Amino acid sequence: MTALDISESGSVAFDPAPEVAATAAAPARDFSWRRFAVRIGRGVLSAAITLAVVIGAWLLFLKAFHVSSFIGKTPLDVWRYTFSSSQAASNRTALLNESGTTLRDAFLGLGAGTVAAVLCAISFNLWQSAASAFMPMAMVLRSVPLVAMTPLIVGIFGRNLKAITIIAGIVTFFPTLVNVTLALKRTPRESIDLCRAYGASPAGTLWRVQIPSALPALFASLRIAAPLSLVGALLAEWLATGQGLGYKMLDAMAVSDYSGLWARVVLVTLYSALMYQLIGIVERHVLARFGSVAR
Repeated sequence: MTALDISESGSVAFDPAPEVAATAAAPARDFSWRRFAVRIGRGVLSAAITLAVVIGAWLLFLKAFHVSSFIGKTPLDVWRYTFSSSQAASNRTALLNESGTTLRDAFLGLGAGTVAAVLCAISFNLWQSAASAFMPMAMVLRSVPLVAMTPLIVGIFGRNLKAITIIAGIVTFFPTLVNVTLALKRTPRESIDLCRAYGASPAGTLWRVQIPSALPALFASLRIAAPLSLVGALLAEWLATGQGLGYKMLDAMAVSDYSGLWARVVLVTLYSALMYQLIGIVERHVLARFGSVAR
């Protein structure tokens, strides 16, 4: 069917009916769905290849170093511990509870460390005297091993969530501070001069040009810091709280529960990879929004 249209000059025009327009739009929608399906298929294939490589490296490591079967557990042993043994249900419950604690600690540390680092980098950019005074101090603190700082932090703040956030945040803070500070300084000079020519204040220039141009460096830092925040959370659990995956790893080793130990190591590795991928997804969306400035 078509819609008849008679103009003032008497000419006749035919407009496609809604059914025809919908039919014409269908291939475009199908094409989008096909692209989505192809993207999902590639992701699944990539994950399957990665899993096969990891399992192969795992088995090769156990065989190459002649690890005793009492200590070195295979992927099949971990599967039995988690899914098919008589204690699998209680094991899964324990792993999920511990995972919730550790992921909470890691994300709190990652968020707190990132916010503190970005604020410090902005302050260093606006006030060069602050950068000259505090950046060397930050680098000195960075050289102190976190294991040595943890007892001091626990003694000051106690064995609580605040101490965990500080310990996990310290690991995130320093790489983000250095990368974002350098990225703010490396903003194209012509962009800054253009803002100043239009009368923008230093804060306005920072907000409109320098921060968007530093976003790639920020997300690169986050991809590095995300697994490190898990390490910080595990360290806090080992030395401070006695909770989460970190403490249970030590506990499993103390009672020779090596299947439980390997299961927890697998989970920590999986969470590190997932956090890395999650930040990559957020990065793509944010840079697509600010792409014209961030590149």
